[in-house]
Amino acid sequence: MAGKVILTDATKPSARHLAFLKAGAAITIDIATPAGQKRKFHTFYIGYSPKKYVLIEFPDASKLGAFSQYICQGTVITVRGLIEGRDGAAIAFISSIRQTLQIPSRIMVLDIPNKVTLQQLRSSVRIDTHIHAKVKIDGVYWQTTMTNISVDGGQLDIINGEKLLLAEDKIIEIVVVMGEGEINLKLNATICNIKQQIDGVSFGVKFNQVSKQQVIELLYQGLA
Repeated sequence: MAGKVILTDATKPSARHLAFLKAGAAITIDIATPAGQKRKFHTFYIGYSPKKYVLIEFPDASKLGAFSQYICQGTVITVRGLIEGRDGAAIAFISSIRQTLQIPSRIMVLDIPNKVTLQQLRSSVRIDTHIHAKVKIDGVYWQTTMTNISVDGGQLDIINGEKLLLAEDKIIEIVVVMGEGEINLKLNATICNIKQQIDGVSFGVKFNQVSKQQVIELLYQGLA
């Protein structure tokens, strides 16, 4: 796939691409329970030691709930982040928890990953996201989740949206809250590729006059 590089040997210098992630960078981690439940949590990257381990902070304890019991040795997690200064590149890897530390702060020690995926944000590359937003359709706002993004468009899911009267080429407005006290990011888009789901509707959108920088801001919002 264009714009995608797989680093397959963590013992070689190429694994130092992990250094593109700066200390303190916002990341997300995906955790799955033995029963198949999955949750995504926001946290921060600390750093790595070549050929040895990766360090990340524990997510906010108040957000973990019952999932706190699964942050233990052997649990497999997926880590995703954005790389500063690379024009919207996203990095992702899968690793296992080697151990957890309580001092000097709550830290997860991960094994060096066998593969690191690096994706440049290009029109032909869609980056997986989980961005909560609102979409304005025929004057009514609906809660939505943006499940992937490229420079040109993305995919939106609306739960309980079965009764929505959607049509391809319909113009909609997407509103993403950028943070408390900050201006919302508003994007105009055109609907395409509508798919009815059991619990709602999923559809693609093509952004109308959206800059690459706005898409990068969206990606950062997904990690905030």
